[in-house]
Amino acid sequence: MQPTPAKLVLENGSVYCGTAFGHIGETSGEVVFNTSLTGYQEILTDPSYTGQMVLMTYPLIGNYGINISDNESSKMWASAFIIRELSNVHSNFEATESLDSALKRAGIMGLSGIDTRKLVREIREKGAMRGVISALDSDNESLRQKALSTPEMSGQDLVKTVTTVENYTLEKADARYHVAAIDYGIKTNILRMLRNSGCRVTVLKAGTPAEEIIRLNADGVFLSNGPGDPAAVGYAIETIKKLVEYNRSTKPLPIFGICLGHQLLSLAFGAETYKLKFGHHGSNHPVKNLKSRQIEITSQNHGFSVNMESLPEDLEMTHLNLYDHTVEGVKHKTLPCFSVQYHPEAAPGPHDSHYLFGEFTSLMDQAKN
Repeated sequence: MQPTPAKLVLENGSVYCGTAFGHIGETSGEVVFNTSLTGYQEILTDPSYTGQMVLMTYPLIGNYGINISDNESSKMWASAFIIRELSNVHSNFEATESLDSALKRAGIMGLSGIDTRKLVREIREKGAMRGVISALDSDNESLRQKALSTPEMSGQDLVKTVTTVENYTLEKADARYHVAAIDYGIKTNILRMLRNSGCRVTVLKAGTPAEEIIRLNADGVFLSNGPGDPAAVGYAIETIKKLVEYNRSTKPLPIFGICLGHQLLSLAFGAETYKLKFGHHGSNHPVKNLKSRQIEITSQNHGFSVNMESLPEDLEMTHLNLYDHTVEGVKHKTLPCFSVQYHPEAAPGPHDSHYLFGEFTSLMDQAKN
């Protein structure tokens, strides 16, 4: 079969010509790069990539195929997948299909054969940009105008597109804790880690009112990862504010946030967020634990960050990004509330930060006593 020509055109007019794979058509989104060497299946199925076209910096992708156990959600969420070279064969005892086949089935475009190093350099120098990939339209100016008409990530509430439709509970034999997890785009491995920590988990829609969450009488509340601009998810911020007030006025209710959940918790306490130039996406980001002084290699996926200068007096910074010195974690000085910007559950990525789930269960133990 003859390869299908396709091109990526960025909003600034840059053009990258290559070959289409997966679904053949046209798509748009914000172009971001991910520095992970493996884990493309987990990346594609991470709801936090909604509205984004993911560019992999590692050159050869697809060599171990797709399997049924590595999905981080029920579907692929990235709007496109951009790589240097697509492997023609895959080898993995768990593999059930090729990457090309999986993208076709999911209706997601792939683009291969472009100079990914050049594109990464352009994004690093000029910032994340909107783009259009097309195998249907070859006119550069037409595609540039389509890129410019694509919604910007700032101001977008994408949580409502990824959150669960119905609340559900994941039982755990001999569970020591009951956790209410608010789903802003939660990953499967987060739920697995919570259950492995002894938690029965009730997963709640993002718009669930604080009063309903409190009525569950859970031992703790988990705020998940998710896509889009945290400042645009006003209903979530208001719910967290009410949960914080319950902490202050009624009884301790430990709250643990990850990624978007970290940003929303910080906003609820009065901090501010801003859009990073090109975000943090990958599984090799060094973070310093300011209490233990240890360095954790972390998995990250976010385009916004909490403004360090805006942290209120009662929020203490606990973790620092060693690449660009941005906020990677906070905790309240008197309430049992803490959060991190990165992904301690990884998938893909290292296990350096698994201890944070233990810190959450310790807070729940203290609250019970």
